[in-house]
Amino acid sequence: MSQTSSDNTPPSEDRLNPIVFYGSAITIVLFSLWTIIFTSEAQAVINAVQGWISATFGWYYFLTVLLYLVFVIAVALSRFGRIRLGPEQSRPEFNLFSWSAMLFSAGIGIGVIFYGIAEPILQYNNAPDRPADDIMAARHAMELTFLHWGISGWAIYSLVGMSLAFFSYRYDLPLTIRSALYPLFGNRIHGWIGHTVDVAAVVATVFGIAAALGIGIVQLNFGMNYMFGITANIWTQIFLVVMIVGFATISAVTGVEKGIRRLSEFNILLAIALLAFVLFTGNTLFLLNTFVTNVGDYVKNFVGLSTDTFSFGDSQGWLDSWTLFFWAWWIAWGPFVGLFLARISRGRTIAEFVAGTMTLPILFMMIWMSLLGNSALDLAMNGGTDFGQQVMDNPPSGIYLFLAQMPFPLITTIAVTVLGIVFFVTSGDSGALVLSNFTSYLKNVNSDAPVWMRILWAVIIGVLTLALLLAGSGTSGLATLQSAVVITGLPFSVVLFFMMAGLWKALQMEAFKFDSQRVSLPGHLSSRTGGRDAVSWTRRVARAMSFPSYRSVMRYLDSAVRPAMDDVATELREQGMEVEVFTQGEGDERHAGLRVALGEEPDFNYQVWPRRFQTPTFAMRASKANSDYYRLEVFLTEGTQGYDLMDYSKAQVIDDILDQYESHLHFLHLNRVAPGESSLPDGPEQPSN
Repeated sequence: MSQTSSDNTPPSEDRLNPIVFYGSAITIVLFSLWTIIFTSEAQAVINAVQGWISATFGWYYFLTVLLYLVFVIAVALSRFGRIRLGPEQSRPEFNLFSWSAMLFSAGIGIGVIFYGIAEPILQYNNAPDRPADDIMAARHAMELTFLHWGISGWAIYSLVGMSLAFFSYRYDLPLTIRSALYPLFGNRIHGWIGHTVDVAAVVATVFGIAAALGIGIVQLNFGMNYMFGITANIWTQIFLVVMIVGFATISAVTGVEKGIRRLSEFNILLAIALLAFVLFTGNTLFLLNTFVTNVGDYVKNFVGLSTDTFSFGDSQGWLDSWTLFFWAWWIAWGPFVGLFLARISRGRTIAEFVAGTMTLPILFMMIWMSLLGNSALDLAMNGGTDFGQQVMDNPPSGIYLFLAQMPFPLITTIAVTVLGIVFFVTSGDSGALVLSNFTSYLKNVNSDAPVWMRILWAVIIGVLTLALLLAGSGTSGLATLQSAVVITGLPFSVVLFFMMAGLWKALQMEAFKFDSQRVSLPGHLSSRTGGRDAVSWTRRVARAMSFPSYRSVMRYLDSAVRPAMDDVATELREQGMEVEVFTQGEGDERHAGLRVALGEEPDFNYQVWPRRFQTPTFAMRASKANSDYYRLEVFLTEGTQGYDLMDYSKAQVIDDILDQYESHLHFLHLNRVAPGESSLPDGPEQPSN
């Protein structure tokens, strides 16, 4: 049963979660009004708080990001990697290309356009440990760029994404941050603990998105001035925010499958076209060679770069503007991108999910940063000193000044502007969708919040973006955006550790289930082959070649499976157990089930569902192409068990129920004797493909 409210009952319809919605919305609106009305005071307070956090918790940011990465990789490489983010029978909804496009567009966004040129140039000139040799300085600049945009940040997204997908799609909990804490707090997640965690996630998400949009607005403002002579001022920025929020709202209203998916696919194709243009119109061999060198430097020096807090130097200002900001930014985007990744990754195994999120977008990022960054560095180091200085003086100008040095500058400038706008829209619409889901009670974890909520959150994101821009101007405005992100990222970084603990406990319980089934396997085998009323080998051959119709499996469900469940239930009730037997649903959804209530521990839930498959070509009974047959598969909490009960005797069905019941009792025993006993909900109705 889905547990989505304080009384643990599923809502009959999608509705607002008032505590989380009003708590987070009021906080954000009040903050926005404060920064708009008391601009100077707000800027001073924000910068002061950010300075204190950086000076006090800088080491903490470095350590936590590294721990997140180690945890995610360890889980993926462990035995837990085979577990699906959903029931065992579920399969991915999106193909690899669409999935990769949405990973990239939602997880990186407008920042790559701003920093693709600006960061390598700025690090080349200003990195605190800049080598004296210019070539080594250029290589070090790309190392730092890869560090800030590489695997460390995506580990945060992967952690949040696999936690939310696991608990929501495998156990039918709400697709919100609180669900990952169920093994630690149980049903208390539906009270103040869950509300507090979700409010922290919403606030961090809104500030993270606002920072990205604010950086992009400043850059787009420069681009419009550069191309059309439109004045770069706050009024232009207001116009751009309104325009982007409008487009984002339209896309969010259309949903993931239409608006967000298609925009993401368009965006990645346009980005690939731009990369190909830079590669083949530039110094191709140089760019290919430097890409390989950059990857090697990043891998070789990763640990040192990830732990260098510059404790023996006076580099706090650089850390505040770069590494600490990036780590806080990734953390602030964690709930947003993590929930979106969960939303599009149902049915993948944990290993597949981590491999995809930790390779596909990172590889694209490396190619993007390397081609653009090395092209810019080559230009600055070989006769383009004015270019380098102009980027230093005005970082948002970087991409436009760079394209002005390339062939067809008008076409490429228009293309990168369109790319930036679409990145804006995909970040805004994904953010509005995710925030709406965070602040709603949804009757189905596969559904999305009402349209009006997506519109409202798109507007709130736009208002906060403007408020932070108004708190400063030019580079001062960007600094204020960065400071706000560092502040809001800190509390959510603590929530991530609770998510790690909750996920680890839940995965251990999954391992206990597997071990309990393995221990009980001899009983399973004997009951099906050599126990009472054993099946003769000739009958087994006939059964193997049987491909029954829907009518046949339904007749068997009523004549053998349901009576077997009734007999087991009668005996268990005589032993004092609370047992429910049911037959419900219509058509392919008609199924029988037996549920044994076990108090505070997870119930035993045994169900038998028909599943339709295409008849194989070798089957003698297939008289026409594409004919279907049915299997009666056993489903437990985690999904299908993969075997077919069809044509077993009633006695053998009873044996199977008891085998699975004994396995469940053994699982409960393993969980009780394990350190740090925890629990999980009973899981969703089955099946869910």
